[in-house]
Amino acid sequence: MPGIKVVIGLKNGLCVQRELSEEQSKNLWAKKIGDNIDGTILGLSGYEFSITGGSDDCGFPMRKDVAGPNRRRILAVKGIGLKQKAPGIRVRKTVAGNTIHPKIHQVNLKVLKEGAEKLEPPKKEEAAKPAA
Repeated sequence: MPGIKVVIGLKNGLCVQRELSEEQSKNLWAKKIGDNIDGTILGLSGYEFSITGGSDDCGFPMRKDVAGPNRRRILAVKGIGLKQKAPGIRVRKTVAGNTIHPKIHQVNLKVLKEGAEKLEPPKKEEAAKPAA
């Protein structure tokens, strides 16, 4: 079973993705949205992160206001997992709870404190132009 994919939001507005091993992923289980975690769990010493969200294996987004690890069908007016069609329209949506569990596929993190090792997003390679 592959580990959790972590998307780290940097302070300059860019993001870095990391794939965690299964052992590292187990350290995140039972953590909730809004919790602060130490970077040594992810192999990044000196860093401190805050959990801001994520999604489960079927793509349902995690919501902070839905307690527990299970999926729930909520009646939402606005917020995560909802595109508002008109003001005041309520829609029944399926969302994942705010607790990380084995079926969570992606976790979003925000950097609170930077360590010595710099996290840099991969640079886009410029496509070679064919000679005319």
